[in-house]
Amino acid sequence: MSRSVAEKRQTFRALHQSGCFVIPNAWDIGSARYLASLEFKALASTSAGFAFSQGVADNAVGRDAVLKHLRELVEATDLPVNADFENGFASDPNELAENVRLGVETGVAGLSIEDSTGDPSRPLFDIDDAVARIRAARKGIDSTGCDVVLVGRAECFLVGKPDIGETTRRLKAYSDAGADCLYAPDIRTREQVAAVIAAVAPKPVNVLISSPGGLTIDEVAELGARRVSVGGALARAAWGGFMRAANELARQRRFDGFAGAAPHIELNKFFRQWI
Repeated sequence: MSRSVAEKRQTFRALHQSGCFVIPNAWDIGSARYLASLEFKALASTSAGFAFSQGVADNAVGRDAVLKHLRELVEATDLPVNADFENGFASDPNELAENVRLGVETGVAGLSIEDSTGDPSRPLFDIDDAVARIRAARKGIDSTGCDVVLVGRAECFLVGKPDIGETTRRLKAYSDAGADCLYAPDIRTREQVAAVIAAVAPKPVNVLISSPGGLTIDEVAELGARRVSVGGALARAAWGGFMRAANELARQRRFDGFAGAAPHIELNKFFRQWI
């Protein structure tokens, strides 16, 4: 690859200054390389997409496996990569800071930290603890001397607490604690997106669009979002095609599900350039 990690990080930081860019989520080397060929400006990882490729549920992959995966994505293309770093693989802020430092060493240009606990009885960290964790992540990045974008995530809507007031309160606190970019996955209406953008202005906001029929890229851009990501949606789309074809083969003993398959010759030609 021709661009250095430092150049990728500089490019990524600049993308957040104006306009709105799409940051699709890759789940392996092949998907990263194909997305790069479509001239996207940056990529993101997806915890769900990678977990499914490993045969486990989302958030069930260990830290070291994720670090290895991030390094592979970074090395796969010339594009900057934003790491879906889940909740930092730690509850303790000091351990979180060390994990973030290790994440930065993979070469990523951005790294997100969630405020979810993984405990259904207490799905979110208390806000004071969540803020301390963002401060720890900031410390972990700053200790490396690298210009990595820290994304603070408020998971309220994803964990069944769709309170826009609580979401914006958390995101403002994360911004004050050192997050460079803010993100509330699963907000869906114009009013919700506008509220988040207004709450943390002038910091950039990432908006997740992972299903059809809702807001478009142009609409969230008009509202002032800087980034649009798709989470595990591309991976799920790939799984959808595979599952339909496999079920038809198993249950109907037919091959009609292969009709939409990418041609072997086309895939082989595309990937031959990395031999």
